[in-house]
Amino acid sequence: MMDGLIAHNDRILPLREACLSPGQIGLLMGWGVFTTLRLYEGVPFQFRRHWERMARDAARLDVPMAGDAGAVRAQVIELARANRRPEGMARLVVVRNGDGAWAGNEGLGPADLLIFTSAVPSWPSAHRLCLQPNAVFSHGPFAGAKMLSWAANSIFLERARTAGFDDAALLNDQGFLAECTSANLFLVRGNKVLTPPLDSGCLPGITREILIEIAPGAGVELREAELAPADLDAASEVFISSTTREVAPVSHVSPKWDYPAPGRITTQLEAAFRDYLRSHRDEA
Repeated sequence: MMDGLIAHNDRILPLREACLSPGQIGLLMGWGVFTTLRLYEGVPFQFRRHWERMARDAARLDVPMAGDAGAVRAQVIELARANRRPEGMARLVVVRNGDGAWAGNEGLGPADLLIFTSAVPSWPSAHRLCLQPNAVFSHGPFAGAKMLSWAANSIFLERARTAGFDDAALLNDQGFLAECTSANLFLVRGNKVLTPPLDSGCLPGITREILIEIAPGAGVELREAELAPADLDAASEVFISSTTREVAPVSHVSPKWDYPAPGRITTQLEAAFRDYLRSHRDEA
């Protein structure tokens, strides 16, 4: 549940007092970008990486970025303090304003910045996944962009949970594994870890990026590879990663794959990630 105070542009105010307009084209069309930050001791983890990814996606989508990175980071910290949310998560949203037949006449700036905080969801100790075919268009010009048009992923997640699963493993238009609805996917074979490449259409997750960087130091070979559902047969472990889940084991992929959760390599990389977190917690 969202905390009671939010940041809207340069103001922190009660959620019930926030005022947005139907004339903000980004609200009507899902035209904007967002990211989710993890808060540790009141500080957003790896803010700079998240901001840079948002800026890249905003440029692809013709969305003007709202605010300066340093000022926005400080605002996240201020909002977390105001909401008494030292541990949890924050969501940054940039909504494009103006243009189009339905644009308002309120004299808005080119974009609005919204920041919310909340507790981290209660994730299961091991995830159970189902497969969702034709869920990612890997060759589209906006493949891998984290945009406000997130209805498809939300529907896939809701249907997976209704069917008794924790998330869905999304297949792209070529029939390859891409990602989960809000997490990256990894298969373990022996001492090697494989994850779908970015041209699968998957999101370039920040935790995924960190795992690729730290895996060699943890004695693990981690590389990108095209992965089909049949590759689940040869996997000895499966895990997922995200900002809010960090490194999370998978115990089952429907209809027939079961794995130790957590497996040895998953545990090894989770420990390496925790070490990275402790040594880089205060970095911007």
